[in-house]
Parts: sequence; C-alpha cells; structure tokens
Amino acid sequence: MDMKKFVFLLLLFPLLLISSCLDDEGYSLGDAWIDFGVVNKSGSGFLDFSVKTDHGELLYPVSSEISFDIEDKNRILINYTILGEKNTSGANEEFYIKINSIRKILKKGILEITEGNKDSIGNDPVIVTDHWMANNLLNFKLKYYGDYQVHFINLVKKPGPVSVADQPVELELRHNRNGDQERFPFAAYVSFDLSAITIAGRDSVRFKVSSENYDGDMVTFTGVYKYGKSN
Repeated sequence: MDMKKFVFLLLLFPLLLISSCLDDEGYSLGDAWIDFGVVNKSGSGFLDFSVKTDHGELLYPVSSEISFDIEDKNRILINYTILGEKNTSGANEEFYIKINSIRKILKKGILEITEGNKDSIGNDPVIVTDHWMANNLLNFKLKYYGDYQVHFINLVKKPGPVSVADQPVELELRHNRNGDQERFPFAAYVSFDLSAITIAGRDSVRFKVSSENYDGDMVTFTGVYKYGKSN
C-alpha cells in the first residue's frame, strides 16, 4: 500500500422536504463538515450505506455529485453537507447528508512480530503528530520523509494472545521506508483495529505504544481501550 496515497490527499431526494428541513433547522447548502468515519453497507446500491463518524454521528447519504467505490467497514475521510435531521433523540445524532468528497484511509490489523517478518517491518523513524481512539480503532496522523518509494507502516505486538498480566500491552509503531531517500516531508493517516488486544472476560485493556523519531528518541504514550466504545 502506497502511504503517499494517504496524504491529505445521484440519488434524488425530495427537494421540497430537504428545503423545509434546511429552513426549519438552519442548515445551509453552503456549509460543510469534515470527519473520519467507518462505513456500514446496507445494500448494493450506490448510496446504500451509512457512516459512523469519530464524533458519534450517524450519516445517511442521499445525494452525491461524485463517484466513488467503497466497501463495508472501510475507513474514510468524508466531506459532507447536512441536508436535514433523521433522528437526534437517541444516543447518536443522525443526519441526511450530501457527499462533497470521500477518501479511503488505510486501515490495518495489529501484526505479530516474528523472526520471519521483523526485517520487512522495518526500524525507520516516524513522527506521530496526533493520535486518538474512535470506532474501535487506534488512529494516527504521521509525518515522515521520503521521495518516491512505497512506505509501510505497521503496529506490532509480540506473538500470542493477550492476558491480564500483560497490561499495559506493549505495541510498537514500525516504519519501513523501503530504502527511500529522505528528501520531502509527507503526512499520512492510518488506523489500526484494536480487536487483537482484547482480553476474554474483561471490558477494557491498557496498552502502551512506542515509536522512534528522527532524533533517535523513543516516544511513548499510553491508553485504555474500552471494547465497543468510541474513545
């Protein structure tokens, strides 16, 4: 997967009803929101899906002026305009939206590091400029230097299941620049599924992530993954 590609890189809806919603609720077709989210496909149609954003809203696309191809559980960055409210009385606010743009974000599982893959995983530096948990994912905004080669990013742990005694679970963010020259700065987003560190019979797990920056310093942070919660 080419990390550079992750640099911030029509169905008709009854217009009278949408216009009424816009007037009543104060939404404007000139306003736009941007958020990360996860796709939930509900059918095979072009707009047969919803998006749960990292802030907890549920978005239901009813209009789009662009073409795109996404699959169930895809991690996305979406730019959208709210057309009206679907439901705001539950735990999650729900909105009908028009899609202005949509891009896939790299999503991976946690990899077990072994003698066979430790070299390909790499030990090149990377800078974590932001991190957060949402939608059962650990998300990173990264900075790295390169030129034209494909770069690889992985979150790794030691082999085997995780136990209570292992807490905080040790995770490493690893970067392989694939021999690329460090000429230009790049920014990238990547998300990791945290299900590999769940512990049977528990509802949360503590973890620690370490990475090496370009000064040769090890940078760490800790967190708590609460299963099924948006943190």
